[in-house]
Amino acid sequence: MNNKILRWSIIASFAGFLFGFDTVVISGADKTLQLLWNSSDVFHGSVVMAMALWGTVIGAIFGGIPTNKLGRKNTLLIIGILFSISAAGSALSNDPFVFAFYRFLGGLGIGASTIAAPAYISEIAPAKDRGRLVGLYQFNIVFGILCAFLSNYLLSDIGVNAWRWMLGVQIFPSLIYTFMAFSIPESPRWLYSKNKIDEAKLIFDKIGSKEDVQAIMEDLLRNSNSTPLNENIFMKKYRFQLILVFLIAAFNQLSGINAFLYYAPRIFEEAGLGAKTALLSSIGIGFINLIFTLIGVYLIDRLGRRKLMIFGSIGYIFSLSMVATSFYLNWTGMAVPAFLFVFIAAHAIGQGAVIWVFISEIFPNHLRASGQSFGSSVHWVLAAIIPSMVPILFTSFGVGNVFAFFAFMMVFQLLFVIFMMPETKGISLEEVSKGLTNK
Repeated sequence: MNNKILRWSIIASFAGFLFGFDTVVISGADKTLQLLWNSSDVFHGSVVMAMALWGTVIGAIFGGIPTNKLGRKNTLLIIGILFSISAAGSALSNDPFVFAFYRFLGGLGIGASTIAAPAYISEIAPAKDRGRLVGLYQFNIVFGILCAFLSNYLLSDIGVNAWRWMLGVQIFPSLIYTFMAFSIPESPRWLYSKNKIDEAKLIFDKIGSKEDVQAIMEDLLRNSNSTPLNENIFMKKYRFQLILVFLIAAFNQLSGINAFLYYAPRIFEEAGLGAKTALLSSIGIGFINLIFTLIGVYLIDRLGRRKLMIFGSIGYIFSLSMVATSFYLNWTGMAVPAFLFVFIAAHAIGQGAVIWVFISEIFPNHLRASGQSFGSSVHWVLAAIIPSMVPILFTSFGVGNVFAFFAFMMVFQLLFVIFMMPETKGISLEEVSKGLTNK
């Protein structure tokens, strides 16, 4: 593998670290903030806890615009600035509405990163390594999640302002990432789409052999000559891609993954663990997530996207069913954490490893950012709605019933993978989109 491609991919994928850290770090401040501002379950869930997710929705819906207009690199730089401002502002907030505003800015960064980073990496990566390289983004997400859980645990006993340190520490990786992003080149496929053909050739020359560059340029020329300028992802010819993206994004959240990550300590306490043990168990979740994500990233270009999704779906159904059963039968001790470890492993090796890779592969070059924006929007709308409802759902329906619903949804995911999802392993981006268009 070309060392330059690997280095640029690692830098771009570090946006995923900030995504993962920002998403989960709030879990350590959950109950503290509710007590501090004396918030109701509804206000706390939908404003204080979920405002970053609503920012993510906006970032996902509109993130395709700067990714298309300004380029992949400039959008990645903007994302780093948003995360930096969000971390500092959240830590210094003295009011729930000000706090929510700064969390919203971080959410914008998360939403835009799910478009710009996978698009950038998929467009510089050779087909044989694309799954692993785009998978670095997911690896960094779970690494960020682990670091957030670990950071929360280490900072939990430093006093009444521990929550400020939990949220504020993110400014350091945010600034480091922003400076590193200056060193990467623009995506050559994006440059080509903007008729900056000489610049695109220069970057392609750096990342591939002359034969590879010639084949890619011929593919791009052939596709651009047959592509109307006024196309959009909602045209009938792209309907199948749109359905695929909608379903994989929706099922990702209907597994309950974000609901669990946001409220892991609270769920463990509901299962009978003490507050400190619950926080420590959350770190275990982070380690399991990291290990199985590494396995998923290793296997994605060997076994393919579909097989990993099948393994993950079966693991989801088993683990979520057992978590529900644990709450129904009042199993105490480590039963719930053990089954949730299996759940996280199933997610990491399946949906976690596959979703951003798959969404970045199936649309043609000129519609890739728009297609990813659509998929990310579906993902994040549900990621905002479901966690914001968790405190109410747990109170109204019981924890067991909520997890039983998630298990039921994963049966439908398994059917989707078996009967609808195509394999994209080892196929060029141009050939993937060509095979799915008009299907």
